[in-house]
Amino acid sequence: MSLSIILAVVLGIGAGYFILPDWVFSYTGTIADIGLCLLLFFVGMDIGKQKGVFKDLKKMGFKILLVPIMIIIGSILGSILGGFLLKMPTNESGAVGAGLGWYTLSSVMLTSYSTELSAIAFLTNVVREIIALIIVPIIAKHIGYLECIAPCGATAMDTALPVISKSTDSKTTIVSFISGVILSLVVPILVSIMIKI
Repeated sequence: MSLSIILAVVLGIGAGYFILPDWVFSYTGTIADIGLCLLLFFVGMDIGKQKGVFKDLKKMGFKILLVPIMIIIGSILGSILGGFLLKMPTNESGAVGAGLGWYTLSSVMLTSYSTELSAIAFLTNVVREIIALIIVPIIAKHIGYLECIAPCGATAMDTALPVISKSTDSKTTIVSFISGVILSLVVPILVSIMIKI
């Protein structure tokens, strides 16, 4: 799975740079949205056929919330540590980590503060998503299913969900979706709080 993801990205870069005419790029967003919706539809079908999964999730109860909470703590503390090594102010590095993989929103939110920080947030969160897509199958195989959700951050509910679904089980896929929704909801709040500290 990881190899096919890397290969798809490399082929896409090659096609975009060498082959495709410029007019195609005005439709890529729409095509990507359609493709993502189809992927999520099939993931939903797979979840729907697993009747016992919802009972298992009901048993877990509020413990499900520990997943996004720990992802938030790990992301922000990790980015603050990285910022310390790069001699960045704590509020700036924390705000970058508070993007939780949602590169479009976090970078736009930080534009008014600093264009440089906006660019760092964009690149950091894009790289996070690419790394997550590559390492999720490896984590699933060698560490565990639930641990696959953490690298994805907010993208665990959309772009990373098909990879998590293919690499894990239906229960983990639902937890991933719930975690991604919660993380997506808190990104605007966390970025605003961190940049003002």
